[in-house]
Parts: sequence; structure tokens; C-alpha cells
Amino acid sequence: MNLLEVKNINKRFGGLQAVKDVSFTVATGMIKAVIGPNGAGKTTLFHLLSGFLPLDTGTITFKDSAIHGKEPHQIAAFGLSRTFQHIRLFSHMTALENVMVGRHVKGRAGFMTGMLGLPGSRREDREIRDRALEVMDLLGIAPFAGTDATSLSYGQQRIVELARALASEPLMLLLDEPAAGLNMRETADMAKLITKIRDRGVTVLIVEHDMSLVMNISDEIVVLSYGEKIADDVPLAVQKNPHVIRIYLGEDDA
Repeated sequence: MNLLEVKNINKRFGGLQAVKDVSFTVATGMIKAVIGPNGAGKTTLFHLLSGFLPLDTGTITFKDSAIHGKEPHQIAAFGLSRTFQHIRLFSHMTALENVMVGRHVKGRAGFMTGMLGLPGSRREDREIRDRALEVMDLLGIAPFAGTDATSLSYGQQRIVELARALASEPLMLLLDEPAAGLNMRETADMAKLITKIRDRGVTVLIVEHDMSLVMNISDEIVVLSYGEKIADDVPLAVQKNPHVIRIYLGEDDA
């Protein structure tokens, strides 16, 4: 069963066709990767899927409902959460408070109401806190709950951002280069966390430059070049695809 269906989507910025007639599906319970050289349109694609940019044409369907044209918070409420290529944690807030921000999309009280502790919000705030701690414990960062998020190591901050996205209990996570800036050990740990998240029932769509991570954890891979899809297959087939080798890796077909 397909959780996400992308059909013939296009996005142009002036004379630049950033995404050109791209279509693909993501089945429930899989890890699917989007790869391609710099400027291929990967991050633009994520912005379109998550509502940060409007489509020019095409359709995006999530859980059999059209989500193109909706605001990012509405798409998140549908069950599709994302992280960003550049870490976007709130400074002067603890790691726990940052993760709680992601959980508030599920709450009935607004985020500011909860943070101010207004009457009627305290029980919900405790529930949000408990759920955020559960997610942090799952990802191994619960010991840093009371630490200022921006004082953590770069790798730990990456995991806090992942926990914040996961706190909303999404059906699908969009991960935009989660291994960017990580060393080999941290990248291996991130791969284990992503697989662990998938094994708990969350479908994952990931943009990533680290090919070892992509090939090791992905069920399928979409390859983009200059905004166009040039391949969509299992990892082994993508590795052997002459078009991918020539355009993505910059090598001759031979």
C-alpha cells in the first residue's frame, strides 16, 4: 500500500526548472532515499512535499488525501513530519523543550499556552513532556533532556532534531541529510536509529549524500538530475544503472 504518491510535480524559479515532472510512490513501512548531485532538486522536492513551497503543477497525495496547497502545520497534522538539512533547534531551550515543540502539534492547547502553564493546559503539558521523554529515551538522548540544546555536540543536536520530528507520532518522516556533518561512527549510529524508527512503524523518505548509508538502509532509491527523475529502483539496480553511473557519479558507462 502506498502511503505517499507524487504525480508529475513541477517547480520553476524564474528560468530554472528545479523539479521537472517528477513522479514516484513510497509504500508504507519502507525506507526510500532520494539522491543526486548538488542542484538536482532534492531539497526543493522536500520543500514541496512538506508545504514549504507551493507546487506549480502536479499532485501530492498522502494517506489517499491531497496535501498539495496545504500549510506545513496542516501537513504535519496529517502525519508527515520533517527535519532540515541545517539544524534548526531553539536556542536558550533545553533538549527536552525542543522535542516538546514537535509534540505540541498533537495537543489541543497551543504551544505558547502550554509553555506559559495557563489553566487547563498543565495536564496536557505533562503528557507532552512524558511523550517527549519517551522519544528521547528511544533515541538514546534522554540523559541530555535538561541540557541547553545548542550546547550539545553536533551529532547530539542532529538526534534532538530527529526526536522533535518523531515526537508528533508521524506516519512518515522526511529526513533532509540527517548524516550531514557527522563522522563515520555518528553516521553509523544514525543509520541504526533510522532503521529502528522504521521498524517501529514509521515510513521514512530520506535525502542523503552519504552513499554507504543510503545503500545500507534503503529499500528503494529515487535518483534526480537537474530536477528530473532518472531512476527509481532497489539499491542494487540503481548502482548498476548506466544512466545513474554517467550522470550521478560522473563516470563513463564502461
